[in-house]
Amino acid sequence: RSLAVVEALQAIKHSLVGQDATRIEFIWQDIFRGTFWRGGPVLQSALAGIDIALWDLAGKTLGVPTYRLLGGAARERVLLYRHVRCDSIPNMIEHAHALIHEGYSVLRISPLDAFAPEGVFDAVRGLRGAIDYMAALREAVGPETQIIFEAHTRLNPPQAVELCNGLASYQPFYVEDPIRSENPASFAHLRSHTNVALGTGEQLHDKWTFRTLIEEELVDYLRVDICHTGGITEGRKIASMAEVHYQELACHYTASPVSTAAMLHLNLSIPNCAVQEFAPSDGWMDDVIQTTHVLEKGYLHASDAPGLGIDIDEEAAAAHPPILPDEPPHWRRPDGSVNDW
Repeated sequence: RSLAVVEALQAIKHSLVGQDATRIEFIWQDIFRGTFWRGGPVLQSALAGIDIALWDLAGKTLGVPTYRLLGGAARERVLLYRHVRCDSIPNMIEHAHALIHEGYSVLRISPLDAFAPEGVFDAVRGLRGAIDYMAALREAVGPETQIIFEAHTRLNPPQAVELCNGLASYQPFYVEDPIRSENPASFAHLRSHTNVALGTGEQLHDKWTFRTLIEEELVDYLRVDICHTGGITEGRKIASMAEVHYQELACHYTASPVSTAAMLHLNLSIPNCAVQEFAPSDGWMDDVIQTTHVLEKGYLHASDAPGLGIDIDEEAAAAHPPILPDEPPHWRRPDGSVNDW
């Protein structure tokens, strides 16, 4: 709901004018709880945009990369994973080999997408077929390449148990979003019925919604999306909560070089980063957002440029207004009811 986020930013804007931009924590708290209604994915996405901008501004004002303001580099580079096409098994294998040739050692597949012709998702066929995809990819790439299996919250708990147990012998890095993420108790049920590593979190929007998953150790990898979770400030706090329980972040990417840069600087500065989602940008986005980070052999390196190492060309951005309507796909089950997309 990006247009709703833009309107939220307009509503918040008047309270920011005249503020001391170095008081990042104060501004975060004031936006989040300075009024009665707070939180939720739309408001947290707006807050994230402000918070990320302030961390970029702080680094540029002081002439240092933002990660140095976050405690310095805890690692030299950040491991990336790439998405693999899953429209057919032969195309998946061909694309996987191409990405490995480019230097990537972590791949991610979402083969359930292939079992939703015209937006109607067949869970029975999807479960069987998705395991076939995983088996074929593991055979094709061997044991050293890590594979993340993404289910995108499309299954109910018994289906998720069946999927996870069917995938176990193919050694997934983790199974991502096998069920919806709102109810931690359902992850407790899933945890008790399977031994594969689990990941979730890209739809969660603050430290409180992550709390039970972390404290009860119901997942292994936290898919924090700092562009929807209040920015770098909140991402650091979630990472610290997870560190206590030996959980690691596998940050979710929000289709923008700004997202990539913000995640990079957070992940460089924390001790518990496992991997970062990545997709190269191209076309008009590269005209709007100039970046300085360096991609090398499946890792991302930050430059010495101040702030997040990015610059935005506002004139170029104005030439690319939003595409309307701003609406994602809607999937159905075979009986016509709503299925998670």
